[in-house]
Amino acid sequence: MQIISQYMQQNHRDCDELFVQVEASASAGKWDDAARHFDDYNNMVERHLTMEEQVMFPAFEAATGNTDGPTVVMRMEHEQMRGLLKVLKTCLGSQDQEQFLGLTETLMMLTQQHNMKEEQMMYPMADQALSDGAAVLADMQAVGGA
Repeated sequence: MQIISQYMQQNHRDCDELFVQVEASASAGKWDDAARHFDDYNNMVERHLTMEEQVMFPAFEAATGNTDGPTVVMRMEHEQMRGLLKVLKTCLGSQDQEQFLGLTETLMMLTQQHNMKEEQMMYPMADQALSDGAAVLADMQAVGGA
């Protein structure tokens, strides 16, 4: 059963939809809208990363005994994304459209590559390794409210 894969892939899509709104607002110079959408996006992404880091990754590592494999790479990429999000927040505040849109492209590429690794490798491995995926998913959904 692919309970974690299905949920987390949909969560990726939901984040992507918000990201499109951020970019569209910034492209149109609608900075108040861009800021609002960015805050929603940033909160959703942070919750997503936290679900993985605090619940799914530790459960996967406990089930497999593998603490220096794919979860290490995923955590490193999460930190890269968080770094870009901080810089984007600064650019948003200064309404630097050129830099903001350039960095959104960088973030989009990083996110797409990261999501592909998760969707093709990490999530299927988690679904396979975790005997009670439904319980792990429930714990993930409890992070920061569902």
